[in-house]
Amino acid sequence: MRYFIRFSYFGKPYHGWQNQPNAITVQEVLEKALSTLLREKVEVVGAGRTDAGVHAKEMYAHFDVGPIADPGELVYRLNAFLPEAIAIQEIRVVKMDAHARFDAVERTYEYWLVQEKNPFYAEYAHFVFQPLDVQAMNEAAKYLLAHTDFECFSKSNSDVKTFNCDVRKAIWESREDKLVFTITADRFLRNMVRAVVGTLLDVGLGKMETGKINDILASKDRGQAGVSVPAKGLYLTAVSYPKNIFDEQK
Repeated sequence: MRYFIRFSYFGKPYHGWQNQPNAITVQEVLEKALSTLLREKVEVVGAGRTDAGVHAKEMYAHFDVGPIADPGELVYRLNAFLPEAIAIQEIRVVKMDAHARFDAVERTYEYWLVQEKNPFYAEYAHFVFQPLDVQAMNEAAKYLLAHTDFECFSKSNSDVKTFNCDVRKAIWESREDKLVFTITADRFLRNMVRAVVGTLLDVGLGKMETGKINDILASKDRGQAGVSVPAKGLYLTAVSYPKNIFDEQK
């Protein structure tokens, strides 16, 4: 049977989501935990990649095993077994052809900034002490909605077939003691959000005019965009799926 697992993690201890030969990753830790508790080799397929140090408030993966008598009990056992940086929220049966990556229709990321030194955000947000023109940053962010090719914000030498993304939301908002950038799209390129945020910060700091974003997007040149901001401020916050993939849940 195929199951979807919904979970979250604090990214600092891990070298991203995807398995790597010489670094510990979230995927590796999760697969080992599932394999140990279910007493069979379990491989999980994630909804996407997150880079080293990036966090996930909501992440999905799928795996295939025999029938699980009590998914809620497995959630409890996994949470007791896993390190504190990874938490499981739900395990549910799905259709056998459901795919955590390819069936995802929308993903949302947040980037957290603080503008006053705060020890409680040291590992959770990027500190920018200079004044920022948030209105200009939001004006520049609107240009993202009018484009589909985001090669200029992609990690160099990415092995993707297309740089096209459908960005549906891009906005900066003040939330209590932090400034949050929220971006939603059908898919994202490697390093894309961190490069977008770095470029919008250049606008907010007065280093770049808002309309310059159009020129950068047209250039398809990563060197024209701003520097990537630190991973510690980036969160995957939501992954959306069609409801019909869960129709077989019992």
